[in-house]
Amino acid sequence: MARPRKFDEERAVDAALEAFWTAGYEATSTQDLCEATGLGRSSIYNTFHSKRDLFLRTLALYMRRKSDQLAALLEEDVPAREKVRALLDNVLAEEAGADGGGRGCLYVNTAVELASRDPEVAHELERDYVRRHDALAAALKAGQRAGEIDPAKDASALAHFVTATVGGIRVAARAGAGEAALRAIARIALDAI
Repeated sequence: MARPRKFDEERAVDAALEAFWTAGYEATSTQDLCEATGLGRSSIYNTFHSKRDLFLRTLALYMRRKSDQLAALLEEDVPAREKVRALLDNVLAEEAGADGGGRGCLYVNTAVELASRDPEVAHELERDYVRRHDALAAALKAGQRAGEIDPAKDASALAHFVTATVGGIRVAARAGAGEAALRAIARIALDAI
């Protein structure tokens, strides 16, 4: 008879997310995961099968949380341009403030570290990108119908631009750009919309 698990699997995934987010996939060792989760190697491998499988679970959790945050922001009853401003303000708060802890974004970090050599990771990132793009494009189209955004602009291209701006702010922050530079990027992006 198998022994019942004596730990909260979701809490372990959340702790592993923090470890991967801080150090990246390659630099996070099994020992780091043991220390982060409080689990032994056998518990990690019996439950999650491999470091990679555990990473994929943490990435899915992170993307779900970020997608839920974006959906909640886009559902607010404010003009579309204000929704984009709020999105950029949230990113600035994470990157320029203490919220991000200097870790950047797990999505962006993973895209840079793994997407070019791991097709499954690349596929998951692409699925998430499409989901976020479509949500942003719908909000921007609604803004065009309401007369808040120039209808001559391509809402899909604007959604790609906003997404690229978010990623760019995150990468610039990791590369040492100061808060003033990050705010300037956001301001110029809003002007373009």
